[in-house]
Amino acid sequence: MGDRYAGITRRSLLGGATAVAAAAVTGGTATAAPSDAAAGPAPGGAPAPARGQVPAIWREFARTPFTHPQIPYVGRAGQRAGAARFPRRPVVADVRDHGAVADGTTDCAPAINRAIAAAGRAGGGTVLIPPGTYRIDGLIRIGYDDVVLRGAGSGRTTLYATRNLTELIGPYGSRYGGDKSSWSWAGGLIWLAPQARWESLVAAVRARAWPFEGWTGNARDEWETLTTVAPATRGSRTVTVADASGLKPGRLVLLRLADDAGHTLLRHMAGDGPGPAAYTWDDKTKLTSYVPYEWPVRIARVRGRKVTLERPLPLDVRPEWDPRLTTHVPALTGSGVEGLTLEAVETPQSPHLLDKGYNGVTFQCAYDCWADDVVVRHVDNGFGLVAASACTLRRTRVAGRGAHHPYFCREGSHDNLIEDFTIERRTVPAPAGTQLHGINVEGLSSYNVWSRGRMEMGTFDSHRGLPFANVRTDITVENNGRHGGDASAGPLFGARFTHWNIRVTNGRAGLMKIDGLAPSSATVGLNDVTEFDQTDVPDFTGDLHSRLELYGTTDAVRPRNLYEAQRDAVR
Repeated sequence: MGDRYAGITRRSLLGGATAVAAAAVTGGTATAAPSDAAAGPAPGGAPAPARGQVPAIWREFARTPFTHPQIPYVGRAGQRAGAARFPRRPVVADVRDHGAVADGTTDCAPAINRAIAAAGRAGGGTVLIPPGTYRIDGLIRIGYDDVVLRGAGSGRTTLYATRNLTELIGPYGSRYGGDKSSWSWAGGLIWLAPQARWESLVAAVRARAWPFEGWTGNARDEWETLTTVAPATRGSRTVTVADASGLKPGRLVLLRLADDAGHTLLRHMAGDGPGPAAYTWDDKTKLTSYVPYEWPVRIARVRGRKVTLERPLPLDVRPEWDPRLTTHVPALTGSGVEGLTLEAVETPQSPHLLDKGYNGVTFQCAYDCWADDVVVRHVDNGFGLVAASACTLRRTRVAGRGAHHPYFCREGSHDNLIEDFTIERRTVPAPAGTQLHGINVEGLSSYNVWSRGRMEMGTFDSHRGLPFANVRTDITVENNGRHGGDASAGPLFGARFTHWNIRVTNGRAGLMKIDGLAPSSATVGLNDVTEFDQTDVPDFTGDLHSRLELYGTTDAVRPRNLYEAQRDAVR
């Protein structure tokens, strides 16, 4: 499986969890302490959490970590495969030197964008925003590789945004028709996207030629074949190609898989078997518009026609899906935003799907990029991943008057890591006709991780569009949001969704306990919950081949964080 995978053994995966279980049996002290969010002794005398227990499914996963039928391998999710530290680039610009003034009244957006452009021309570097409040009447664009926009900390540097994306760019309709505003799920007032890609998107919006938003252009035709790929199995890192002459280590490519007339690719994403085989796919026109499946990945090594990839294959590679490695629109890589608060002028939340675009931070066609210590306040939509992959959002927070999508992950976004995140309780009541989702995933997005979160409102919004192999782990949630998704976008869940160590504070089951909804998936370490409010039925008939373990426990499952256990096993 390659050098970095040589150390992932059953012993390394089981080590920490087994130690905790042994401590529980003998009465000793567990080596993995409960998190701050865990249910523990409370002033009112609440019961202490149960001692650590290792579920059978974890032991099974340790034997087959890359091909387990219910749990995906996500140990390399995030920027630079989940690196603990972000790059520290040298300071090359200070926004004050380009005209920014921290007086809260001067429009500083042009000055900040000039500083970012100067860093881009210099080949990258850090753009400093010193402490203070900087008014921005325009959006901030990070479209150059290796450029970091860094404030003095989310409690010290504030960008005060006065206008929305409808005002700044124009109305953005849906390519699927109707009167919806695509600013309800696209774009950000801090927008990280390749410069050329951003310009093409804005031109299409202004021309009212509503674009595709992904890796292969507005019409999905801006790609060329590099080589075809021989059959391979999910979890493999090395593939055989027909022609490796255009490939080299470090190159970012797309693995492209097209569906066939029998929709066997979609059925495979759903776990194969009788249920997906019996499902009606042809009328799910929005879902089928997401195919081909496009998965960005860096090449690690080329030896003859053998090509080793940075991450294991997310799916089987079969001849009937015309597998190939292709080019893509130029990506944004190595860029980030750190240490600031983006606060929009406080306006009432818009009716559902009519957002004006007071949006926070969005990554689009971005790879190996990040946000760290960033707060967004009074936004329509908080943090967005749109055709973004291998990005990390760490120590992020959504606060203020309430958001439609606090976090959204769509348009084929893969291998992203959102950790140490918070969705605060809204500061004003929700206006009539608005909607609250939570941590959203849709549109064939796969192998994304939400880890160590505190959600004071919202839900686990699987938004149709057959997302698959995503993980939510070590999260406390007041489960009061609702999922969305057009019926033509198909199933809520594909295969290998995992909810691991989830603490539901209001006892609502919807979208938390998924053993009766998600095919070939796992719910492990969930406290007692009951169905009320939005109650869903499975999209597939028959046995879902899903697992439920340690149900009715609170913070008892070991390992307590599924992503961290997988990551640490290969470090």
